[in-house]
Amino acid sequence: MVAPRFGSLLTAMVTPFEVDGSLALDVARDVARYLVAQGNDALVVAGSTGEGSSLSDEEKLDLFAAVAEAVTVPVLAGTSSSNTAHSVALTSRVSATGVAGVLTTTPAYARPSQSGIAAHFGAIASSTTLPVMLYDIPVRTGRKLASATTVRVVRENANVVALKDASADLVAAAATKAELGEALDLYSGDDALVLPFVAIGAVGLVSVAAHWAAPEFAALVRSAHAGDWNAARALNARLAPSCQFETSETYPNPLPSKAVMRALGFSVGQCRLPLGPGDDELDESAREVLAALVATRG
Repeated sequence: MVAPRFGSLLTAMVTPFEVDGSLALDVARDVARYLVAQGNDALVVAGSTGEGSSLSDEEKLDLFAAVAEAVTVPVLAGTSSSNTAHSVALTSRVSATGVAGVLTTTPAYARPSQSGIAAHFGAIASSTTLPVMLYDIPVRTGRKLASATTVRVVRENANVVALKDASADLVAAAATKAELGEALDLYSGDDALVLPFVAIGAVGLVSVAAHWAAPEFAALVRSAHAGDWNAARALNARLAPSCQFETSETYPNPLPSKAVMRALGFSVGQCRLPLGPGDDELDESAREVLAALVATRG
């Protein structure tokens, strides 16, 4: 397997805020350095976990620059929205921030046709020379990225090199990977499904729970790639409580991740509306999940 451009373990990083809701850029730098020290090969900034939909363009640009300056690993910038022209305009500006790539998500709410999705991605890819990672997450966007569309976009845009698949559709993901081979780095976008995703050819995952469980996820991916499925399954079992905790109907992602980061001593603040703040019960649960995982490390 050719080494993936962005590595095997990426964390979709939370965005820290001050008490007044403004960006906490110094904390963002600290969190980024911590994540890299824990074993992340790259970071995604201002994605869904990073509350990208609640950030202004200028806030995103400041955040991209701060994180890219703080670490030596690749940083991917979440630049897309449902507005194609807006996405193109922002994407065209991010090279100056020092990021190494772009994450672009299937348009939400608009529910475009597959040809519309392909044109949207193509316009964004054409606005930058940076490598692009597509992101398929129908639970948030309301529209599945079809395998044939992914194949088309990759073949028509040389800088589209990766797919973060959070669709839970392993059949379609396997077909896409089989069709594109080394032309596409496939990543699981769901922590709970990284094991089967690696089995069908994924190079790794873009994670949420790797905010606090990066060593375990990195070891899981290494074990699976090496064919040590017994070790990979054991690690997957250890990670199950973290995967269950990272999002729920009561506390949707990224509320739990911010709670764990607070438990680790990072002043990441609360989520902006409409996600809103967490509560004491969430913070207590975060401490319990973290303590249980740490206890398994011996």
